[in-house]
Amino acid sequence: MTSTHAFWLAGRQATGEDAFDVTSPWDGRLVGSVSIPTDAQVEEAVAAAYAVEAEFAATPAHVRAAALDHVSKRLVERTEEIAQLISAENGKPIKWARGEVGRAVSVFRFAAEEARRFNGGEAQRLDTDAGGTGRLALTRRFPRGTVLGIAPFNFPLNLCAHKVAPAIAVGTPIILKPAPATPLSGLILGELLAETDLPAGSWSVLPVANDKMPALVQDERLPVISFTGSETVGYAIMDSVPRKHCTLELGGNGAAVVLADWASDEDLDWAATRIATFSNYQAGQSCISVQRVIADASVYDRLVPKIVAAVEAQVTGDPNDAATDVGPLVNEDAAKRVEAWVDEAVKAGASLLTGGKREGASYAPTVLADVPADTTISCEEVFGPVLTVRRVEGEAEAFAAVNDSKYGLQAGVFTHDLQTAFRAHRALEVGGVVVGDVPSYRADQMPYGGVKQSGVGREGVRFAMDDYTYERVMVLTGLAL
Repeated sequence: MTSTHAFWLAGRQATGEDAFDVTSPWDGRLVGSVSIPTDAQVEEAVAAAYAVEAEFAATPAHVRAAALDHVSKRLVERTEEIAQLISAENGKPIKWARGEVGRAVSVFRFAAEEARRFNGGEAQRLDTDAGGTGRLALTRRFPRGTVLGIAPFNFPLNLCAHKVAPAIAVGTPIILKPAPATPLSGLILGELLAETDLPAGSWSVLPVANDKMPALVQDERLPVISFTGSETVGYAIMDSVPRKHCTLELGGNGAAVVLADWASDEDLDWAATRIATFSNYQAGQSCISVQRVIADASVYDRLVPKIVAAVEAQVTGDPNDAATDVGPLVNEDAAKRVEAWVDEAVKAGASLLTGGKREGASYAPTVLADVPADTTISCEEVFGPVLTVRRVEGEAEAFAAVNDSKYGLQAGVFTHDLQTAFRAHRALEVGGVVVGDVPSYRADQMPYGGVKQSGVGREGVRFAMDDYTYERVMVLTGLAL
């Protein structure tokens, strides 16, 4: 029998009165049972975080950096174990789960490096004006206060890391709330943090039920909220706490633009392979997976068959099989939703080029053409292994098609032309433009986030550290500058 996993309350293990089961979306087997904190235990964690804020902010950089280095190294040592856990609770193919652990290793390493150099202060002489003679301003950054980090299911380790590591790096407490479908990966981070010398109360990992979250979100002792998930929930959080500092990393419907100069067989083979891979990795459950292909008319007829063939070559099946490219969605309801959206598009006149079949929580990699603009799958984030293809005439129409969306997370532009790349960077209303590849590239140290309804603020270790802190100026007077 699987034992019940404890949660982490102010740096120590604890259990509540109730528990819930985590099951595999692939075969329904029990992966683990997780204890649920009581209201009193949640209050204890919040009170402990609030009480330790000043102490933690004053912790020397080397202490915080050493803790972050420790977690990074321990993730390396436990890579296979943790990857197996991610795959079991999430349904992610094991090769992608191993990659996720590798990314989390880097996130904690980047945070350790940033902790050592962050907040050195910026000096500004003020005697550029007569009233500032003998004065110097020194600007440093200080924590806004305890962070409530709310993580999603699709990257259950790495997106927890993106909440936790920057908080530790700047010396601000964090209460991490992992997704109900995938809490075990977040609890693993608790195990590793417990091996460090961080102050008690500086971190907690609480698998709080979603219906208990409004009170936690509105608690005034948690002035910073970092949320990754759906736009509906994200904006509801922001609307409920208008005076808090919120970072929202929300959805997208990532577009890959293939322009006329990307025309050789080698070029198109590369684009088709990348598009097929990254419309289906994580079963399409990534905010920056390829959902739309916008191809110039001059390459469209040669590109689309290559995309269909590359999609059909994706290996689907058991996520624990190293050969598997595409596993199940997080649950059967998610797969049924994708099925309904595809069926709606086909009934409205879209052409089904491949896929379109569901089996339990799995949905076959799918390509649609001629999709009406008013269908759900054209307007919303599918968050599944479905790709639409569209023919356009020229660069201007392609860029306009990308922007014709309420989302603006990332876009990929396949072009060899440097001037075109710069025009894309200027024209596309997104948080990131990837040239020569799909939109599904994220380096964990770069600024990452969207515009329009894709969210506010930026992740990426250093940029999250900025979000968790504010500038405070000290003016020194009577100096011989």
